[in-house]
Amino acid sequence: MGAMSDTVVVGLDVGGTSTRATALSLDGVRLGDGRAGGGNPTSHGAERAAAELLAALRAALAEVDPTRVRAGVIGLAGAGRLLADPHGRDAFDRAWTEAGLACPYTVHGDALVAYASGTAAPEGTVLIAGTGAIAAQVRDLRLDRTADGHGWLLGDAGSGFWLGREAVRRLLTDLDRADAPGVLARRVLTELTGTTEVAARPRATADAVVQAVTRRPPVDLARLAPLVVTAAREGEPTAAALIGEAAALLAESVSRIRPADATDPVVLGGGLLTGDTPLAAAVRYELTVRWPDAPLHSAGDGAAAAAWLAARDLPEVADPAALHARLVPPPA
Repeated sequence: MGAMSDTVVVGLDVGGTSTRATALSLDGVRLGDGRAGGGNPTSHGAERAAAELLAALRAALAEVDPTRVRAGVIGLAGAGRLLADPHGRDAFDRAWTEAGLACPYTVHGDALVAYASGTAAPEGTVLIAGTGAIAAQVRDLRLDRTADGHGWLLGDAGSGFWLGREAVRRLLTDLDRADAPGVLARRVLTELTGTTEVAARPRATADAVVQAVTRRPPVDLARLAPLVVTAAREGEPTAAALIGEAAALLAESVSRIRPADATDPVVLGGGLLTGDTPLAAAVRYELTVRWPDAPLHSAGDGAAAAAWLAARDLPEVADPAALHARLVPPPA
């Protein structure tokens, strides 16, 4: 065991809003954690992403001799684009070296890291719903086929963006019909226009709603998703219907890539599916109906999962599943 406690692996989970790093010894001791700002190179540019990466790494390695680190994995949305861009890869290489690390590192898609944060099984499926939505098949702990993840304009069915847009469309339908807006519609109206008052001519209110939406980037509609989730929790009929539709769309995306008789695990990730939300419950139900024998897991600690992915190829790791139990805490 002495050799295992000397070996350190580093994992990073790089998201659009935060970058998390962790340093773990192979016997499961957490030696350091770091957190920094969003580091997605697609949205923030490679230099800024690399700077956040370095900040998180330095914090995680504050109490660790970096020469003990034998391997690292960076989980990243848009990993393929980073690897195809020499400038981006150089920026990440420099950050890695500046943190004092001499070992190699591998970049994996964030969907693979989310999957590994929920299970050690080498084959299975991951479904992620946050602002966007994507499903992916995992084979031999590599991303194989994906479904959706096509962005807000062409896809992301059942995502936070989708829920927000549909909630506004229901409000506009009420205004077209000159119906009094329901509970969810009133909350959406307040969020967008600052008032629940409907003008004497409902079309004027509808126009104000459309202007409030089109003044901001389209993807900002995802900020309305929590209103739908909260209203659904209260049993509001429109919100409950939207959650049911979203769950069916997400399950349909999974069914594009997952065989009908599959019994390997499904991991649910992203802000809408990892919490105790009505959407998570509805998605679990839809998946259980389609794949009754498949275990369902929640995604957990992405940085620890990235560290496990880095560790499992080391020669002293004989049992990757046992190592997963040590390194990756089960989701709370």
